[in-house]
Parts: sequence; C-alpha cells; structure tokens
Amino acid sequence: MGLLEKDAVPHQSSQIKEHKAEREAEEEKREEEEEEEEEEEEEEEEEEEEEEEEEEEEEEEEEEEEEREREERRQVVKAKECVSETENQTPADVYKRRRSCCIW
Repeated sequence: MGLLEKDAVPHQSSQIKEHKAEREAEEEKREEEEEEEEEEEEEEEEEEEEEEEEEEEEEEEEEEEEEREREERRQVVKAKECVSETENQTPADVYKRRRSCCIW
C-alpha cells in the first residue's frame, strides 16, 4: 500500500510532495509535446492540401492551354483549306461562291 501525505512522517511527506511535483511536471511536459505534435501534423496536412490544390490548378491550366492550342491548329487547318479551295478558282468563281453564301 502506498503512503498518503497524512500518514507519512515529515521527511516522507516532503518526498511524496517532490515525487508528486515531478509527476505533474512530467505529465505537463507530455501534454505540451502531444500538442506540438498535433500542431505539426496539422501544418503538414495543410501544406499537403495546398500542394495538391496547386497541382490541380497547374493541371487545369495545362489542359486549358492544350485546348487553346488544338483550337488554334483547327483554325489554321480550316484557313489552309479555304485558301487551297480558292487557289484553283477564277475570281468569278470566288465571287459566285461568296455571293451564294450571303443573304441579300
């Protein structure tokens, strides 16, 4: 059975108080360390989330850029087709074609 402060002699009472104070200090230190670990974990999670968001944004920007490039290539191909169609035509043929496309 453990000694209680009231049952102890003065010398033992001071030892019990010292031991109790040491236990409390150790417990407080453990709690502080746990809090620090939790804060570090939260910071790491936040950093990971930020990195993921940045990666997603970069991927979206790359996809948008690729889509713009594809659209530009389509327009270039379309323009080349129009030019090649009109190269072999006489001015009168071009005029007739344009006129048939217009609404009067």
